[in-house]
Amino acid sequence: MPGYKGHLAGGIFVGGMCATGAVMFGLLHMNPLLIAGLMGFCLMGALFPDTDTESKGQNLFYLIFAAVDLGLILKKYYIWASWLGFLAMLPPIGSHRGWTHTWWAMIVVPLPIILIPVMLFDPPDITPFLQFYSAFTVGYFSHLLLDGEFR
Repeated sequence: MPGYKGHLAGGIFVGGMCATGAVMFGLLHMNPLLIAGLMGFCLMGALFPDTDTESKGQNLFYLIFAAVDLGLILKKYYIWASWLGFLAMLPPIGSHRGWTHTWWAMIVVPLPIILIPVMLFDPPDITPFLQFYSAFTVGYFSHLLLDGEFR
């Protein structure tokens, strides 16, 4: 099983391939800032399953979480910041390679990316949020694939 560097490399590879395919098929416009954001979400997904144990991946993941949460607080998006803080506490609940290493967690964990905008905006345009949900899910998939969870 790869460490955090292997999972980051896997996330970059799978995310890059998906982004390239999406651009080639016209599903995604060549916008470097958007693609960088999507790759960031993909890498977060690639690290997420190992946030249930003390590791360099966990430290990196929570450092990014803290920076994003601080940004939300400074922008006075307190509801978003509180949701992010709540969700950040969930991985340590359970054992290593427990619920965070399941196919259903790969689908359920990133759902707040879609559900929170649906609850906050009327009417919600979830199209951009679906892109970020998909990126996180692709990264998560790469982690599970590298850990041999789909044998």
